[in-house]
Amino acid sequence: MISFSSSALVNRPFDWAYQLEDLGYTGWEIVCEGMQRLTEDNVDEARKIAETTDLVITLHLPYSDLNLASVNQPIWEESIRQMKSCLTLAADFTELAVVHPGHLSPLGTQVPDRAWEQNILGIRSICDHAADLGITIAVENMVNIPTLLGRAPFEIVGIMDTVDRENLGFTLDVGHANTNGNLKEFLEIRERITHVHIHDNHGERDEHLPVGSGTVDWQLVFSSLNGYRGRYVTEARSLVQGQTSLNRIKRLM
Repeated sequence: MISFSSSALVNRPFDWAYQLEDLGYTGWEIVCEGMQRLTEDNVDEARKIAETTDLVITLHLPYSDLNLASVNQPIWEESIRQMKSCLTLAADFTELAVVHPGHLSPLGTQVPDRAWEQNILGIRSICDHAADLGITIAVENMVNIPTLLGRAPFEIVGIMDTVDRENLGFTLDVGHANTNGNLKEFLEIRERITHVHIHDNHGERDEHLPVGSGTVDWQLVFSSLNGYRGRYVTEARSLVQGQTSLNRIKRLM
């Protein structure tokens, strides 16, 4: 139940996916950014991978220059449009998609309640579209940047409870939690976790290091997630780093 994901691998991303099973992976998380962004022109390549391998395909919805908490209505609407488009294109070969909460723009910092409401409405709209396609949406906790929503457990729980959709789950990003110093607290809401992102850092910034190369307490992570039946996704900067994480995870589990 371990997948590979990388936003750094932008050269012919639909070729190197065929190497993943040989490396020991059972899944691939497509980051819908850059050359991996699903379009009408390349979706058949992704579909072919799903049909000709045993890889379980999940999605990471686009996030660059998008903002579900935008108080600029055309930007908010375009953010939702792009995310829904990816879901529609992948509907016949994926059942789960990760989404980032929004962030506070300069204007949003002046009206944070309105930005929070936009974030809720945006995620709710995406969940409703995904439900029609049979897809679960998993909202991800974010890295330690003050303007990002969803950095603390109470925020993630608040988003999930307020959105109030049966197909909304939670992606625990272990590395992000480590930068906020609240990994233990996130693990205490284990029953909410439906998906896990795996990478390491030294507790200050989002380094995306291989497992065991930073300060994450991996013994705590895997002991706390004992019995978890969802998918682990190594977020790596290269296939070599991904394999390093995969090998270390197998020794820890």
